[in-house]
Amino acid sequence: MENFEEKLVHGTEDELQELKSWLFRENIRLVSAAKELEHMQEQFLREKVQFQEEMKVLNRKISAERQRLKEDNQFFDKKMEILKNGFSQLDIDRRRLDKEWAKLAAERELIGDHRSYEGGQAFDVSAFFQGVRNPVALKKRYKELIKMFHPDNVAGDKEMIQRINKEYESLKAKYESVKQA
Repeated sequence: MENFEEKLVHGTEDELQELKSWLFRENIRLVSAAKELEHMQEQFLREKVQFQEEMKVLNRKISAERQRLKEDNQFFDKKMEILKNGFSQLDIDRRRLDKEWAKLAAERELIGDHRSYEGGQAFDVSAFFQGVRNPVALKKRYKELIKMFHPDNVAGDKEMIQRINKEYESLKAKYESVKQA
């Protein structure tokens, strides 16, 4: 600074000219640096606004996803509650049905009943053989019934097969006794 003031007061014309050109270059450098700084500041503001807009969009998306996740969790909880209630009701129904079957089996044992109970109604196995008048028709009907009620089938029932076998044997014995007589 002293050198600058000294040149300004006591300097020669060449030194003053040199100082003037230095000041001019320095002024241009400062103006261009100010413009560049202003340009960078404007760009920073634009990027800041753009960033804020992007953040708003992302925050809305996050909020929407959180809301959807919350609704999905509520929906899942409702479905789980329905399933739990359904399973508990099925368990209650199964226990009640087991008790009814046990009661029915005990009653059948007491009276020696050979009928099958389906849907709470008595079903007489001899109805399957109704209309059979000879041993050939009996055998044919027996084979059809075995195919239907075999335990390996979807509608299979081991107890029903036992009852069909018992009824078949009694009818077969009846036809054989008639044949021998």
